[in-house]
Amino acid sequence: MSNYRLLLAGCSALVLLAHTHAALADETPTPTDTVDEVVVKARDKAGLLEKQPSNTVFGIDKPLLETPRSASFVSDVTLQRYGIETIDGLTAVSPGTYTASFYGVPGALNIRGTLAENYFRGFKRIENRGTYSTPIGAADQIQVVRGPPTPIYGSGKVGGMLNFIPKSGKNEGGYLTEPTGEVTLTYGAYNKKNATAQIGLPANFGSVVGGIHAYGEVEDSHSYYKGIYPRRQTGEVSADFDLGKGWSTAFGGMIYHSNGDVQTPGWNRLTQDLINHQTYITGRDTSLKDADGNGRLTPNEIGYYPYASAMYLAYYGYPTTDALHTLDTGVGTTKLSPRTVYISGADFSKTRTNTLYYDLAKELTPGSTLKLQLFYDDQENKRFVSYGYPAWFDSSVWEARLTYNFAYDVGAVTSKSFVGVSYRDFSGRRRESYNSGLIALDRRDIAYGATPTDIIGSPFNPGDGVKWENDNRSKWRQEGVFFTTDIMLGQRLNLMLGGRYDDYDVKSNDTGFLTYTIAGQQKASKGKGTYTASLTYKTPAGIMPYISYAKASALEMSQAGDIAPGLVATDAWLSNSNLAEAGVKFQLLKGTLVGSLAGYRQNRTQLVNGPPISVQGTRAKGVELEVRWLASEHVSFTFSGNTQHTTVKGPDTSFQYIPAYTAGVAGPQAYGGTYVVWNFNSLPGRAGDYDYTLIPKSVVSLYGAYTSSDYDWGKVGGTLGVTHVTKTSGTVQNAVTYPAYAVVNGSLYYEHGPYTATFNVDNLFNKLYFTPDADSYANLGALPSKGREWRLTLARKF
Repeated sequence: MSNYRLLLAGCSALVLLAHTHAALADETPTPTDTVDEVVVKARDKAGLLEKQPSNTVFGIDKPLLETPRSASFVSDVTLQRYGIETIDGLTAVSPGTYTASFYGVPGALNIRGTLAENYFRGFKRIENRGTYSTPIGAADQIQVVRGPPTPIYGSGKVGGMLNFIPKSGKNEGGYLTEPTGEVTLTYGAYNKKNATAQIGLPANFGSVVGGIHAYGEVEDSHSYYKGIYPRRQTGEVSADFDLGKGWSTAFGGMIYHSNGDVQTPGWNRLTQDLINHQTYITGRDTSLKDADGNGRLTPNEIGYYPYASAMYLAYYGYPTTDALHTLDTGVGTTKLSPRTVYISGADFSKTRTNTLYYDLAKELTPGSTLKLQLFYDDQENKRFVSYGYPAWFDSSVWEARLTYNFAYDVGAVTSKSFVGVSYRDFSGRRRESYNSGLIALDRRDIAYGATPTDIIGSPFNPGDGVKWENDNRSKWRQEGVFFTTDIMLGQRLNLMLGGRYDDYDVKSNDTGFLTYTIAGQQKASKGKGTYTASLTYKTPAGIMPYISYAKASALEMSQAGDIAPGLVATDAWLSNSNLAEAGVKFQLLKGTLVGSLAGYRQNRTQLVNGPPISVQGTRAKGVELEVRWLASEHVSFTFSGNTQHTTVKGPDTSFQYIPAYTAGVAGPQAYGGTYVVWNFNSLPGRAGDYDYTLIPKSVVSLYGAYTSSDYDWGKVGGTLGVTHVTKTSGTVQNAVTYPAYAVVNGSLYYEHGPYTATFNVDNLFNKLYFTPDADSYANLGALPSKGREWRLTLARKF
């Protein structure tokens, strides 16, 4: 079935159900005192509909269904009912968000073909492409916006963003009026153990009215993948107060610590037979020796350091072999378990983050408000992946924002607007080592397990003699002015205009041992403007067509949020992107059937690892459909689907690791070392533009949820859904192909009084599928899917 047929099939099924429901509804007289909004909220047992207007997309409170941009809001209730534990699970409820494996760590969403940015209450966080698993348990809502950020949020690329809204001391009705709380305990397959506790309290002091909320989460689990044991702790506190006389404030923060979010490429030694039949080529290369017995290979044992190594061969279009690359022990084949992945006892990843915020607002008149906001975020991560990639990131950022909101009403024309200024300051240090060639992903026989001759030395071990090849200290600041206006012409036509202008100042200096970049501190300054324009028409039938265009600019940041000196020197540190989008939002059947259909074309850039780090252009187009239907008081459905096509603009001059077969060498004669190309466009068929095949052309999800009535013995409910993903493949010629697949997830829950028991099963039918790795190793590794996993959660509210 083609991608478009899958989309149409899902849409047709929902429309058919909707017509049936409408016919039945028409036969039942509607009481004159029925209030549609109350009816809708009473039926929204899975938290699918927006609770109140949001300012996420454009910075002005506006219902999502009237917002001329493709976006999805996912409440904490939906996260629970759908069993979504990481951002990768958002594919079930947000079209266009399929994410290729960033070495098994779900740090950032891939939206519309490129990695998106993470925000916290509308402020951009430090980069997290796979540094740690982004926590979502402390969220009141996850907001996925496809397109550029609103001008108030700062500059950013088109493509998309994820905005984390923390739990707070406020609810739909305002500030908390009585204490609330909940504790949960979760146990599941592969010794999964998780506990959470949260409490909300009213906080009233004379004329000051408010509420505070605290959340804590601890996880100490094993994993489906053998050898990976994630341990995470999250703490969150928020406070919201009405100070009287038009003053209000909010402040709080989140701390996060993880130890065990170890990156893994999954399976190495990729062949089509491995993907199709799990037939793995075994064997080890014993020509290199761990002479000092320290359990790893160090430069003096490999040779040619720092500019090359015995593991490293450049590919210039002709076959080449080397005795030091040849497997000489245990050569053969075996069936590989998907639980067996690339890991060793030497691998580690340790992360801490601290996030703080403060708001102070003054209502000047009933239609105008002045707000000051402060934000701080820091991140430190130390990690080592034993095929030869160590990294140490240490970064912090703070931002101040002053906004004036105002409104006008001149009869036929009304408007809501804001203007403001912002200042953002970043300081970070990125240390990595991958330039010297001390990397060999295929060297390890993962069926046999890690050995001292396939674990590479590290700068974290001073005696190894491995130095930090990149050590970039980067500082940058951003001063901006911005505005947005939302103009309503009559009752139907809506025009939104927004823009900002930023002045940037950047400094970077890489003092690493082998940087492959320009020496000395590099400085640059530049001003840049961005804008967005949208037009919406609200029809009486609840259908709202819209068109939107945006032109954006953004800093080209590395994994630590820093800017590479080479980009500063070549004036490539600030890039442009643009988006054209047209679509229709709809709200039918008295507000119980809502959704959107959007088509887009975008041009944007992505950072490509070196050496040296470079900027690569991409072009993408696609169609996205999202439908949420409250079919009855007890049953609801969601449909999320997209088709997309992303093209990498040539010539692609990036550095890439390539499989041995691309160089014309048989695996057993090559797996002991590494093959690379300094310019990807030197490979056959890659001289110009090429398809970005690491993400599927179509992803379609259909879920149903059921909740019973309340009985004396309690109530029950559950969800069941399926996600279908089309095939993907590597990006080299004759690449390994990963077949299309469908995965089914389900859950059941029982609620009695303050107690709830929830049973989740992911990958119900134990389907084996694969997601390719990202970046330079995309053609060398793929992560096998997790098999069937279950978990039982017991919760007590009070």
